[in-house]
Parts: sequence; C-alpha cells; structure tokens
Amino acid sequence: MKLLITEKPSVAMEFAKVLNLPQNKKSGYIEANGWIITWCYGHLVTMSYPEVYDENLKFWRLDTLPFIPKEWKYEVISGGIQEKQFEIIKKLMQRDDIEEIYNAGDSGREGEYIQRLVLMMANPNPKAKLKRVWIDSQTEDEIKRGIKEAKDSTEYDSLSDSAYLRAKEDYLIGINFSRLLSIIFGKRIAKDLNEEKVSISVGRVMTCVLGMVVSREREIKNFVKTKYYKIVGRFGENEFSFKTDWKVSEKSKLFESHLLYNDNGFKKEDDAKKFIQFLAGKKAVITEVKKSTLKENAPLLFNLAELQNECTKNFKIKPDETLDIIQELYEKKLVTYPRTDARVLSSAISKEICKNLNGLYKNFKDEEISSYISKMIEEKYKTDLSKTKYVDDSKITDHYAIIPTGQGLENYDKLDDLKKEVYRLIVKRFISIFYPPAEYKKLSIIVDVEGELFTTSEKHCQKLGYLEVLKNKSKQENEVNDLSFLSTLKKEQEIEVKNYEIKYGETTPPTRYNSGSIILAMENAGKLIEDEELREQIKGAGIGTSATRGEIIKKLERINYISINSKTQIITPTEKGEAVYDVVLKSIPDMLNPELTASWEKGLDMVSKKEIEANMFMNKLENYINNKIKKLVVKY
Repeated sequence: MKLLITEKPSVAMEFAKVLNLPQNKKSGYIEANGWIITWCYGHLVTMSYPEVYDENLKFWRLDTLPFIPKEWKYEVISGGIQEKQFEIIKKLMQRDDIEEIYNAGDSGREGEYIQRLVLMMANPNPKAKLKRVWIDSQTEDEIKRGIKEAKDSTEYDSLSDSAYLRAKEDYLIGINFSRLLSIIFGKRIAKDLNEEKVSISVGRVMTCVLGMVVSREREIKNFVKTKYYKIVGRFGENEFSFKTDWKVSEKSKLFESHLLYNDNGFKKEDDAKKFIQFLAGKKAVITEVKKSTLKENAPLLFNLAELQNECTKNFKIKPDETLDIIQELYEKKLVTYPRTDARVLSSAISKEICKNLNGLYKNFKDEEISSYISKMIEEKYKTDLSKTKYVDDSKITDHYAIIPTGQGLENYDKLDDLKKEVYRLIVKRFISIFYPPAEYKKLSIIVDVEGELFTTSEKHCQKLGYLEVLKNKSKQENEVNDLSFLSTLKKEQEIEVKNYEIKYGETTPPTRYNSGSIILAMENAGKLIEDEELREQIKGAGIGTSATRGEIIKKLERINYISINSKTQIITPTEKGEAVYDVVLKSIPDMLNPELTASWEKGLDMVSKKEIEANMFMNKLENYINNKIKKLVVKY
C-alpha cells in the first residue's frame, strides 16, 4: 500500500480525484486501489513549553535564563481534531503493509516542517520508503506529475533542517527575550501605561517590523518643513512658449553655493529674486534638443509580496486577507502556488505557457480578458518568453511566480466579487507580459542663459502596448508644453525670454506604511523601494518569508502594538508599541535592525541550500542569546 499525506482535507480530496479514489473522508482517511490518502489540519505537533522541561520554568525569573534545551521536546496538540487526526495518521504509518509514504504537504519550508514533525512523532513502519511530492499548482496534470516524479525525502533534508532551525530560533528568541525584558521593564511600562501588569512580547521578525513602524512615525513627528524657492523660466515666441526649470550646473556662478537647497532652489526668497535680477536682459540660447523613443516593458509577474501590496492599494485589504484569497484560488486550481518570492517563470513552465493561455481563452467567460487574448492571436504576438526578463531559473528557489493555470474556471462563478477581482488582477498581469512594450516619444531641451541652464522634457505615449491590458493611467503622462512646437526648435537657436518667476516649494515628511507597503519593505530588508526594477536588482534576504509576513502584521495588531486603519490600511504604532520599542532600543537595539534580522533569514536560506551546516547556524544563535542575556543581566 502507498500512504499519501496532505496538509488539509480539501487538498486530499483533489489528490483522491486524480487517483480515482472515492471522496468519503468520514474515517479520517480514504483507502482504495492500493492507495491510502489522509491529511493533517495544518500543525498537528508543536514545540513543548519550558515548564514541560522543568516545572520551575513556569515562573519567570532571571536566574533561569537563558533557556536553551539540549534535547528538544515536542508534543501532539491535545484535546481537539488535531489529536484525533494524529492518532489516525500514526496508525496508518505503522501498518505493516505500508511500503511507501508520500509527503504531499504544502510545497514550502513550513509545509515540510508540519509533515516532518508528524513523521518524527509517529514512528512509521521502518520498511516504508519516504517520498516527497512537490507541486506548483493543484491541477490534475501537476498532481499526476508530482506523484510520478516524487523524490526520496532525503533530498529535502536540508529544507527540513532549515525549517526546524527557524522554529527553534523563533522559540528561543521569543521566550528568552520576552521573559528577560518583561522581568526588567514590565513594571515600568505598566506604570507608564497605567495598567496593572504588562508582559513584553518580543520576536525575531515581529520586533524588527515594530521598529520600522515606530521609526517611521517618529520621523514624521520630528519632521521640520524646509521651504525653498525654485526658478522657472518661460521661453518662446508669440503665442507659443514653454516652461523650464533652472538647476545649478558646473557652469553656474552658483555652483556649490551655500545659498542653495539641493541644487535646484534657493533657501531664501530674497536670493531667488536677486538671481532673477541677474538674469534680466541676458540672451537665451538653446544648447540641446534631444529627441528619443523610449520603450517600457510590462512589469514582472506577481509574487506574494507584490500581490499583497497591490491588493492593499486597490481593495484596501490586509496582507493576510490577500493570502487567504489566493490560497482559495490555488485550491480551486485557478492559480499556481501562492507563497512564492519569485516574480519570474522557470524555463520548463515557459515552454508550456500556451496551455495556460489556451485554457483562459477557451474557458474564461470574460469579455475583457477574451478580447486581450483575441488581439494577441490576431496580431500574432510572440508567446516564446525564453529570452525575456520573465524567465530566469536563477531567480527561483521553490516556486515560480503566481500565474493563472487556465484551469479550474468552473469554480470562478462561485467566487465572491472580491475574489474575482483578485483573480482578474493576476490574469491581467500575466497576459500583459505577452504584449509589446509601451512606446513614448521624449523631447528634452536645454536653454542656456549666460551659463545658467534651464531644462524641460516632455514624454508622450505613442503606443499603449502592455498598458492596454493594465490600463495604468499614471504611465500615460499628459503633455504640459506643446510637443509639436518644441519639435521645431533647433540647437544654437536664440530664443525669446518671456519671463522668470519664483515657484515656492517645501519638503514633505516620509509617508506612513500601509499594510501592503510594509510587506514590500519587509521583503527588501526594511527598504521601501517604489521602483520595481530597482527592487528586483537589490533583492536578497528579506525580513520574514512570503508565508509569514502577513501573519506578523496581524499579530502586531492583535497584541496592540500597532493600529491599522480599516479604510486606508495606514499603520501607526500604539502607545504600548512605542513603549516596547523604547525598551528594545535601550536593551537589545540590534533586534530593531532590519539588515541583521534579514541576515538571520539569509542564514536559514543558506542551510536549506546546503551552503552552511545546521549546527553552525545553531551555535551562532546560542552564542547570540547567551551573550545578550549575560550583558543585560549584569547591566540591570
């Protein structure tokens, strides 16, 4: 017999359909045709609390810290459906007739961890071969492929090591530092907040994210506006004229002058007026007329972070809500695996991408989407993506980007409106990559007034290309000057000066994070980078993972460290959150450092890739905890 274990019952039913097994799950498993399919309910096994190791550890005292077990204890989650299901799986695993056990858990680090814990606690039949099913979607073809190509589970041992280490790291940092800071600072915070008792909750990722929110809030509160005065020159003849902006250059008499603010304005209005007086009556000559055509390709595909940010912007929903929606779309076979960091496709899937397009064209009864694919067919757009930026095996770890499968569309009409909109968002981004680039005509002009340079540039969209699908109006910039008139201007041409005027400006404070933008900032180790190309270039280890970031935000809100506006999704710290931040800043400031937090995540990634040994990571973690606690106990 072959035993296959999924992460939840709904997934088990999909595997049962593919294997032509009955859909009866009353007994906690299905058995037929040489197969047994059973399932977990997410986590069935958890790490034991400190008091399981020693009853005295129930009480929080400095002399019991640090708590670092030599041998780790785990236990089945008791008293509910998890305990009952674990016993069913255990009996199945121990059956003498079981020859192969297939781990068909979620295809990621956390999914691996869930099933490894069950295997560890269940003591399966030692004769059974352990195999791992790894799939990118829940379509019939992908499930069949996953079972057929299932690898020996030992090939995922390094991923398992990384998963165990992640759990141990979060456990040790959470328990040790939460207890330590609560003992030292808890009463003080309680008094400040006028509460009877306060326990301080600290987490490897959670505390760092709190730091990002509080730091941003304080930047905003401490921000002092700076006024500056820009010079605008208007040039032209008769009814035609165009505006330009002055900016200091090496030719300018004000180059590196202390009178300027950021090289494009004056700190004082009087100095701006004196500069205009200096320009009065001086000859203006065009020194550059540069015409160019710009091409802009469709953005990369969605990974989870990008999609969470987009859904927050468009639908004002939280990241964990977005993940729940995409998970449902995944389980209904509509999209590929959601918990991915990649924004590109693998070379293997790119060769079969027409299947996805054909499935959408034939089965998705949506006039707008059908029209986009019809145009692709009529205009004979290329579907070979192999030499484009959208295919790159080096940028894929576990899974490629989130795309529509072209299947499961019989489930689309049963979705509510929000889920339909999220699905259409994914479909449009996918279709856009097959469209030609948007094309712009750009005209840049430089006017020289006795060494002072005035510039203007205009961009006009000539061909919509992919914008036809994404309808990104912000990309279709409106003309301010008359482009046809500007095109007639020639280099070395003297031009009439209409006037010079002063344009008042002031600096603006940084913007608060919303529940989507903070996910992007977490992905990029605390840097909120708006430009998507730059974001891809600097992308490395982030804070947390695609699977956990939404939950971190949710937890911070639940424990009242942050507040999220339900209408705008803007995040602000609570009074309690700021108090905890101050305590951590005073005691363990490096826990607020996004780059350090990201380096721990990078270390886990290196373990999974077999670049470092698991014990090396664990030794570093234990030393870190020991040293921090030793210093703080001595200090306080």
